[in-house]
Amino acid sequence: MSLIKFLEQTELTRFHYLILSIAFLTYLFTAMNVLLISGLIKKMMPELVNNWGGAGLLISIGFLGMFFGALGIGKLSDIIGRKSSLLLTVLIHAVFTALCGTTHDYNILLLYRFIAGIGLGGALPIPGVYISEYIPAKHRGTFVGLIETAWVWGALLSLFLPLVFIQSIDWEGVFYWGLTPIILIPLIAIYLPESIRYLEKKGKVNEAIEVLRKNKLIPEGQEIKVESEKITKISWRELFKREYLIRTILLMTLWFILVYTYYGIFIWLPKILADRYSLVGGLFWSLIITSAQIPGYYSAAYLLDRVGRKKVLEIYLTLAAIGSITVGLSDYIELGTVGLLGYKIGTILLIGFLVVSFFNLGAWSALYTYTPELYPTEYRGTGSGIAAATGRVAGILAPMITEILTFGGAYLMIAYTAFFILHLIGALSVKVAGIETKGLTLEEISK
Repeated sequence: MSLIKFLEQTELTRFHYLILSIAFLTYLFTAMNVLLISGLIKKMMPELVNNWGGAGLLISIGFLGMFFGALGIGKLSDIIGRKSSLLLTVLIHAVFTALCGTTHDYNILLLYRFIAGIGLGGALPIPGVYISEYIPAKHRGTFVGLIETAWVWGALLSLFLPLVFIQSIDWEGVFYWGLTPIILIPLIAIYLPESIRYLEKKGKVNEAIEVLRKNKLIPEGQEIKVESEKITKISWRELFKREYLIRTILLMTLWFILVYTYYGIFIWLPKILADRYSLVGGLFWSLIITSAQIPGYYSAAYLLDRVGRKKVLEIYLTLAAIGSITVGLSDYIELGTVGLLGYKIGTILLIGFLVVSFFNLGAWSALYTYTPELYPTEYRGTGSGIAAATGRVAGILAPMITEILTFGGAYLMIAYTAFFILHLIGALSVKVAGIETKGLTLEEISK
């Protein structure tokens, strides 16, 4: 049998938790470097030598790099291996994020952000590859869920660093913290093995078996007979035919909506709050608001097998819509302020942001689970890839469009009405076109 199937029979060991730890840290630091600019952009823009470009373009160029990075590094990993690709992408995004702190030239910053984005886009999928290959299926859902929560902690770290250091080392110095992922390189080089599927594909079966023996996943002396496993690949066009058309359109819609709203809201959150209050106060309240993503994610994860994927998506997207319009209404309606540690914020504004933060990320939790369930095995990778690619396009568009719709952050109603409408479209799409997958096997769902 294939070594991948052999791995399904193993029990959890220290090795599996080591894979989890490295993958978790990789995802965390990737999220940190994706979002680090959000807490710095207000301070940066007035100091840049810039005759033509806006803050939205400077942010979006990083997501454009991520789009090409995801495509290019995916192909490269089939040539040089997942481990080497991960080492390369971590090095690229760490170095070029830090280099953003070395120049005040807008055009050079665009270049650094784009190259950093290539590394970030290439690094994001690889932790999931390791989890899918090395973790037994009965534990895979838990491990994947833990990896995904790393994003929230990275997002919080991207706000914590500017909050603590921007007054002492300025925005340039905060970018130097982007080098932190370098600490992963020796961990990856020493402890992370090569992808088993990659080794099998390259005909290095003995090397793959040695990896498993070294990590005590195969008992010493046990005879291993490996049979090649045929992997069926399909054209993306198949996903727009017959019974999978509605599912594909639904997932593309949901990924576009959630990526657009997440980056449109949270990339600009520190600047919007800093414009209304103060630079440090804006960072402080951004950290508080972003913290609501943690219970939002876990609450949805808890409800997925109890209430169902479809119902969770409907409820969380609808409540995220309500949170969005509440933020927009704060332009016109306020009920005093809330104070904490000397920092104040409008009550309606805070409530709206907390609600959208909680329920937007909760919807993400449901979508990550829902996406691979809607396709049979031979369609799953292609289908998930098309949905994620649609999301990357939304990530490129969201920062620039949101900047335009908020007039640089001065007014929220137009942009947050758009977020309100998009969240509602997502909820209605799930209600009309979604199927419930709770309690069903993947074979039952695919029929």
